[in-house]
Amino acid sequence: MTIFETDTNRMKVWLGATWSNGYVHSSVISVEYLVIAGGGGGGSYYGTGGGGAGGYLTNSISLSTGASHVVTVGGGGTSSATSNGTNGANSVFSTVTALGGGGGGLNAGLTGGSAGGSAAGSPTSTAGTAGQGFAGGIGTSGVTHGGGGGGGASSNGANAATATGGAGGAGAVSSIDGTATTRAGGGGGGAETTNQANRGAGGAGGGGIGGAGATAGAGSINTGSGGGGGGGMTPQLGGGGGSGVVICRYLTTDATGLTITGGTKTTSGSYTVHTFLASSSLVIA
Repeated sequence: MTIFETDTNRMKVWLGATWSNGYVHSSVISVEYLVIAGGGGGGSYYGTGGGGAGGYLTNSISLSTGASHVVTVGGGGTSSATSNGTNGANSVFSTVTALGGGGGGLNAGLTGGSAGGSAAGSPTSTAGTAGQGFAGGIGTSGVTHGGGGGGGASSNGANAATATGGAGGAGAVSSIDGTATTRAGGGGGGAETTNQANRGAGGAGGGGIGGAGATAGAGSINTGSGGGGGGGMTPQLGGGGGSGVVICRYLTTDATGLTITGGTKTTSGSYTVHTFLASSSLVIA
């Protein structure tokens, strides 16, 4: 039996024991997203470049109801002896892909969402990916080396000075989950010195500090930040990149009558928020 309920202006169907709720859904729902890929690992040696931040993408997308939408959270890049850091892994939300951050350079920094900083052997800047991140800083050569900072989500990595690592580029601020948070900072460059004051600072948002008299720092987990470049008077490892994150939200009223699952589900004002710290799916049923 089907009726039109005049006090609610809804069509309802008798389900055998009760009436349906009468909600009529569009085939799509508008979802805002923040997708950050894994940060790049810092270069390893002395005076190497910091890792670039993972690609940073934020916008909105229309997702089909009655479907499962893939969520991939990219891991951070790694560092190994006397080499470039490796790029972070991509993060994916449905059809949106953020590119992993570029590894810090033993010579030239690697390109990625944001690019890794360069070391003394390559006095050039590596560009990041337009719309996702920024360039890495330039290394210096001479008696003592300094590595350039990795690019961040909102600025280039800083160039190095003699025996001084460049700072990582700053991350970007998002309030998608209800709290203003900075993520995706670039890793600081390493320096060929034992003076810890010459370490390149990690970029705001979780970038790892460069090495110099102390080991390089890792990018903060689930921020997509780059690891610091190796430094010191003997070859040192760079820091690993931080893993990425995927956060999405939609107006709670838009989901009335739907069952939406995936990640950690919270509310913020008029929005329902899903935070993914590991790969999964957003299921809209």
